[in-house]
Amino acid sequence: MLPGGKPDTGETAVQTAVREVHEELSVHLEAAALRPLGVFRAAAANEPGFEVESTVFEHPPVSVSQPAAEIEELRWQPLDEPYPADLAPLLAEHVLPVLSGNRPPR
Repeated sequence: MLPGGKPDTGETAVQTAVREVHEELSVHLEAAALRPLGVFRAAAANEPGFEVESTVFEHPPVSVSQPAAEIEELRWQPLDEPYPADLAPLLAEHVLPVLSGNRPPR
């Protein structure tokens, strides 16, 4: 799964991304450096029968040492290696294929 969450009242998708990444990873992203990757819909990873819709952004590399809240672990996924079976559907079906150039964004 990726860091993220629902927008607060009046927040844009960019503002939500910056806030959620700070809350969950203690990392400060530059809003102007975010590049939209796409809006994706997939089965929710931990809620059978539900779907998630997510606006996903790219950002230049930042240093992340440990999760701060709501995230149990950090794991890096090389784009040229097989995906583990426990990846969230949003990542496996949409985000990683777009990042690896194997699928156009929607």
